[in-house]
Amino acid sequence: MSFRFRLTFAIVLAMLFVVVSGNMVIQRFLLDAHLEELRDELKAVAQTAAISVDVPSLKEIPLTKEGKESPAYKRVSDFLVRVRDCNPSVHYIYVLTKTSSNPLWQFIVDIDPSNRKGRPSANPGDKYNATRFPEMLKAWDSPSADKKLETDEWGATLSGYAPIRDANGSTVAVIGVDLSADDFALTSRTANDRCLLLLIVGVLLSLVIGVVLSVQISAPIGALIEGTDRISKGDLSYQVPVRGNDEFSRLAVSFNRMAKDLDKAQEQNQNYFYGVIQTLVRIVEAKDTYTRGHSERVAEYAAGIAVKMGFSQADVAFLRQAALLHDIGKIGIHDGLLNKNGALTPEERDLINQHPVIGEEIIKPVALSPEMAAVIRSHHERFDGKGYPDHLQGARINILSQIICVADTYDAMTSTRAYRKARSREEALIEIRKNRGTQFDPKVVDAFLSLVTDEVRPVNSSLTS
Repeated sequence: MSFRFRLTFAIVLAMLFVVVSGNMVIQRFLLDAHLEELRDELKAVAQTAAISVDVPSLKEIPLTKEGKESPAYKRVSDFLVRVRDCNPSVHYIYVLTKTSSNPLWQFIVDIDPSNRKGRPSANPGDKYNATRFPEMLKAWDSPSADKKLETDEWGATLSGYAPIRDANGSTVAVIGVDLSADDFALTSRTANDRCLLLLIVGVLLSLVIGVVLSVQISAPIGALIEGTDRISKGDLSYQVPVRGNDEFSRLAVSFNRMAKDLDKAQEQNQNYFYGVIQTLVRIVEAKDTYTRGHSERVAEYAAGIAVKMGFSQADVAFLRQAALLHDIGKIGIHDGLLNKNGALTPEERDLINQHPVIGEEIIKPVALSPEMAAVIRSHHERFDGKGYPDHLQGARINILSQIICVADTYDAMTSTRAYRKARSREEALIEIRKNRGTQFDPKVVDAFLSLVTDEVRPVNSSLTS
């Protein structure tokens, strides 16, 4: 599934959510509009009835329980019954007036409901707290209707009110009309429940789709981030997993192609670097005719030791290159000093001992790994800390430097120099054993002795004494 399709799908879902939400809003609007129609209808019924009420008879009704038996009460109640019967939806109809303790009102007429199971009717003079219905209080001045349904044990109702005025236009009472709104209340609850359900489903669906899309989008991005991190650390052989055929997959393919190109470019740079190494080694050996071939032999000895010690092929190759360059710093040493017959003075020895530091400075700008410069710097350090230039001791010395140290010492002892003849193989091995644990790392010495004892020779080399 392509990213474009998933994005389109997400947009469609979002639109669907908008449509559902819009439908909810419309439904709510329709319910509110229907409620306004009911309110207008109630105000019209209440106002029409208020105009037709016999005000003189209304004033004659005694405001006591016995007032229900008076002829005036009968005349007014008969009229209200006719109003109710003409409007089947009207459930209660009554007349109230103010008392001296506003907002405490009192009933004048309250006819029996059409449904005998409804609330009992009030007697004339019964008190009623009108604060529950603000619209009733407003009706003393003009027609009004409640803005929300009133639900009690007798069902849901909506009430409308209108002032009853005398011949002088003064308000003497308020007529109330209660419309049965059970159907409307049921419709409203159903609509609200449906809207809530749609909202919950829409939110859950959006969350699920969002999480799924997030995982599908973040997973390939995470893979690309991991690939970038691996490559930035030098692992140019790393390939990002490719799944599917969407835009992210094609991006992963492009990323892998870039990594391969970088790997190939690095290989070309390494080949160029190795070519430079060979040239530099030849320059060093051209200055010291007695050590011609020394670096190649040290490199082969070091590689053989590393193989014995279980190093990986990559580490062995790296060590071989470092060993080839271990004496590169001798470029900075005067030829006469390198080829001097006889013992060196302390000052001359100090100058010679600077060649590891000079080698590090030479190799730093061109080496692909900072470790190579560090290995070259430390190849004359001793295991007991008496070496140079930093007097490092034991495990603080890079293990590759310690390997080069053994290989370098052995080849130096078995090679003729300007100031001495070569030692025999046996004499050199005795000296190596003698300095095990002092000048040399014991593990490296053991590996070297195993190498020469078994006569295991490194590839493309001949271990000559």
